[in-house]
Amino acid sequence: MFIRTATTNKEIYIDILRLLGGVVSSNRREKWRTNTWFLLQDNAPKHRSVLVKYFLTKKNVTILEQLPYSPDLAPCDFYLLPRLKTALKGRLFCDATGCTENAPEELKRLSENVFQKCSPQLYSHWQKCIVSQGGYFEGNVA
Repeated sequence: MFIRTATTNKEIYIDILRLLGGVVSSNRREKWRTNTWFLLQDNAPKHRSVLVKYFLTKKNVTILEQLPYSPDLAPCDFYLLPRLKTALKGRLFCDATGCTENAPEELKRLSENVFQKCSPQLYSHWQKCIVSQGGYFEGNVA
């Protein structure tokens, strides 16, 4: 895996999608073969670009669309960041740099399957978003 420090544009994002396709085809062969996997991405301009949409259509990738301005459906917002906050809670940092230097180490300590455990919560959040007709929600929505 690599971390890019430069701004990601649509061309670089397509390169990342190519790498992702390779990982899915290697690690989830059955899902790749039957095309039963999907891509969840937010509404960043590079994700909505015609070039990226064309690439994904050509590769027959199913995209799970996210509503505009919906933090409820971003796994980082509802699943990953709360765990990071818990790990860093109670630690004092002199400045923001101290926090940003320690955050990657805490993220590395998370188990490799942390996002697999996230899937049921994503489904639950998706259902709540449907019930609330795309509105913001906190906690349980009946």
